[in-house]
Amino acid sequence: MDWEKYLKEEALKDYERYVSPGKYKTYKLLGFDFIPTKRDGVWVYDEKGRRYVNCRSSGGVFNFGHKPEAIINELKEALNFFDIGDHLLASGARAALAKKLAELTPGDIQYTVFGVSGGEAIDLGIKLARAHTRRPKIISALGGYHGHTGFALATGDDDFKKYFGPLAPGFVQVPFGDLKALEKEMDETTAAVIFETIPATYGIKIPPPEFFPGVRKLCDKLGAVMIIDEVQAGLGRTGRLWAIEEYNVVPDIMVFGKGLSGAIYPMSATCFRPFLNQFFEEHPFIHISTMGGSELGCVVTLKVLEMTSKPEFLSEVRRKGELFERGLKDIQKRHPRLVKEVRQKGLMIGIGLPDAKFGFLLTATLVKNSVIALFAHNDPSAMIIMPPLIIKDEEISFVLDALEKSFIELEKFLP
Repeated sequence: MDWEKYLKEEALKDYERYVSPGKYKTYKLLGFDFIPTKRDGVWVYDEKGRRYVNCRSSGGVFNFGHKPEAIINELKEALNFFDIGDHLLASGARAALAKKLAELTPGDIQYTVFGVSGGEAIDLGIKLARAHTRRPKIISALGGYHGHTGFALATGDDDFKKYFGPLAPGFVQVPFGDLKALEKEMDETTAAVIFETIPATYGIKIPPPEFFPGVRKLCDKLGAVMIIDEVQAGLGRTGRLWAIEEYNVVPDIMVFGKGLSGAIYPMSATCFRPFLNQFFEEHPFIHISTMGGSELGCVVTLKVLEMTSKPEFLSEVRRKGELFERGLKDIQKRHPRLVKEVRQKGLMIGIGLPDAKFGFLLTATLVKNSVIALFAHNDPSAMIIMPPLIIKDEEISFVLDALEKSFIELEKFLP
């Protein structure tokens, strides 16, 4: 197929006709009615040759930008030796990656089960917690997001799950960051609590410093499993390899996805402490994933971890975060009625706006100024800015300039 010609001339019409006319209408409303063609680093080009900085990064998929050369080369080399691999056989690639994750994750986390998506990995974490404790209750955060599969969907916001009932029973929610509410809800029937370290889809809500240490204590007291979802906050996004490191807490289960792929090969991981492995020793084949832990994907993820875990790389993420922080403070001074709050850890940024209307308006205005970013689905009054971690200083300046231009335009919508 002549992809260049097809993408420029036919793809958008075919997307509307054969994939999703509903999505197409939304894209058109927000100004996203284009087909990505060429892509390079932080930049995405449309079929007319216009380029955009991707400040969405698909929740961290594009931590190393689009088409990262080092990761692509690693995959090409792996194709000479590996294929997907048979999921029922032992695997050297899975063994090597699981060993590396055991070395890099906090505390005594040792074992890993691999999947393809974050939702699949969350489902496994919840299954393991229930199997270990023989308890039903799962507590998550209001406004949280853990995916669209069965158990993951049950933990999330009503807007995603209300049409698909009845869902699995035993799921309840409490306000994020509220230890008293969590303590009131936890009891001897609680199998697990599950939280994102920083809820991205809720608008980058930063937890109080005492929250996660308090969660750890409550789980220890009541014998519940502590599950931390770092699908979006992990892998260097906050300037630490894992966002939970800031709180000096070791969860029982950690879930990763998105960025493990290197934007090249879908991968997710459910990592857990040794005491939870007893169930899998008794039932080693009770959970399988045909494509999970593809040997080619494992090679890609090993390269991602090698690149991400370098101290100099994480230091650069923190420095770039400081550039954004200074720039956003200046913008907030010039537009205090529009920029109500800036919530940030490293290159994970949420901008609080006056109300939900401005989330839609800012999304549409930014794309006119050549920046792709999206309001938070579970709190549309917040704009999420999550650029690739390899963004350059001049590209940060470009994004800040686009935000300034957009806020100037949005001033006319204020009462």
